[in-house]
Amino acid sequence: MPDDCLFCKIANHELPSDMLYEDSDYVVFRDIHPKAPVHLLIVPKTHIRSVNDIEPGHTELVGGLFTLAAKMALKEGINKSGYKLLFNVEKGGDQEIFHLHLHLFGGWEK
Repeated sequence: MPDDCLFCKIANHELPSDMLYEDSDYVVFRDIHPKAPVHLLIVPKTHIRSVNDIEPGHTELVGGLFTLAAKMALKEGINKSGYKLLFNVEKGGDQEIFHLHLHLFGGWEK
């Protein structure tokens, strides 16, 4: 874990967050600059810098991000109305925090 990783510090409870879920592998919290009525960050506790750094041994951990996203969408009441999932990859893909994380956006009225 890099000393300056914001998401590692949140996962280790060294920084405050609006934590909605935690288990031995993941944390889920609200984005502090939401881009949707519901904007959650689903973060593995294992430090993986970006999608480009996923290795074969991470397959189950990365797959679990999607299972957890569906669980959180249900918990937030947006599973039926719909939601978006997004990975930003590297600076050109708007990644700002270099710790793998999945954005869950939803809650729009259509």
